[in-house]
Amino acid sequence: MMKKFNGKTLFIDRSDINTDEIIPAKYLTEIEKTALKPHLFEDLKLDGFNPEMDIKEKAVIVSRENFGCGSSREHAPWALEVNGIYVVIAQSFARIFRQNMFNGGMLAIELSCDQIDSIFDGFKNSSTQISVDIKACRIMIQSKEQTKIIEFQISEFDKALINTGGWVEYADVYY
Repeated sequence: MMKKFNGKTLFIDRSDINTDEIIPAKYLTEIEKTALKPHLFEDLKLDGFNPEMDIKEKAVIVSRENFGCGSSREHAPWALEVNGIYVVIAQSFARIFRQNMFNGGMLAIELSCDQIDSIFDGFKNSSTQISVDIKACRIMIQSKEQTKIIEFQISEFDKALINTGGWVEYADVYY
């Protein structure tokens, strides 16, 4: 399945979203990614957040710093993937979570605190679409009221992982 790096945006306005909040530990015995789908963010406690309603049809997450902290498990990116969320934009990521995203052919985009603040300030309360142009390293953020373009950086290796679909596919092509 070809991953899309655009779509409706879920704003999670908090730092330190940990892997247990992304997918609770009780589901770590699951070996099929699809079994994780209904449990994404079910333990995330955030005022006004309802996982059953808020995740539906979302494809991009914008959050604060240290996204994916906690234990190092690939189940957290898997839970995002089976829900059609292939892009997380945050100020920073836990190192292993970030690499697991790229290993799965998904994007973990780091932006400065000021850039993240400007996205939240300008778009959090609007129906927002985000499109990522990986080749140009550019994010286009759109609501009915405004459009904003932000450039980002990722390594050529991470681009190659994305372009091939993840680490396994990359290894098939290059090794």
